[in-house]
Amino acid sequence: MTRRTTAIARLEDHPNLEEVLGVLAQLAHITDEDLGRLAGGWHNDPFLGQARSKALTPDSPLICEVLSAFDAVSALFEDDLRGDAPYVAVDPGVAVLALKAVRDAIAASYARPLLSRAEHGALMRPWRAVYPYTTGGQPDLGPQSDQVHALLAALPRLASRCHDASGLQLWESLVDQSYVGESERAEARDSAFSAAVVTSRRRVWALVRRSGAEGLGRSCATCRTPRSYGADRDSERVLTLCLDAVCALLVADALPDGTTALLTAPVQVLVPGQRRPS
Repeated sequence: MTRRTTAIARLEDHPNLEEVLGVLAQLAHITDEDLGRLAGGWHNDPFLGQARSKALTPDSPLICEVLSAFDAVSALFEDDLRGDAPYVAVDPGVAVLALKAVRDAIAASYARPLLSRAEHGALMRPWRAVYPYTTGGQPDLGPQSDQVHALLAALPRLASRCHDASGLQLWESLVDQSYVGESERAEARDSAFSAAVVTSRRRVWALVRRSGAEGLGRSCATCRTPRSYGADRDSERVLTLCLDAVCALLVADALPDGTTALLTAPVQVLVPGQRRPS
């Protein structure tokens, strides 16, 4: 029997919100060991196939968000799926199976109002074998998380520069800053990524870069002009400048202060009251 469900327009109104947020928050913190366990727990059979189809029906709650989360998973684990980076320790075939279990968990948590108890439980089983409890509703962005959030929240201001004089001034300042110390910043970026690998934050690194790119790519609130960052040279430079700063804050506790300052100083104009890491 198919359950009758009330249309859910916002994630905040989802009756299974705690589980949805718990799954999403965990994505960037899946370890190599977790990938192996998730892959070992995933399998397929007719019952699971039918449950997956139901969870991904066009009428499933917030299905567009589910598909967007699938895209995010692919981006977060791109290195693992390719398997050619020296820091990747998991076989790409294992990563592929593990991400099937991850997508089942995402789909099942969103589609809980539509699924039977048995269907939901079967799709969630590999995930719950590794993560038996729902913990937290936001990814852990490290000791400087407040500063990471502040900078990410400031980026959408640039989208309205066509109708906002202050936004245009910020944009022009960032374009100018992007031409200063390029080679030094490139070396600092490499050091920051190495710190992300050493501290097991490389997937969180990918998450914040994706979030920053989405913030910079928002449409102008006044004229709805879409922004395509990377489509022109200035946009690409500003995008790189901002994302490097966000990632430096993410791993600031594992970097020399000078390296963090080199990457964050050019964007202080966005969040002038932001404290630099001590």
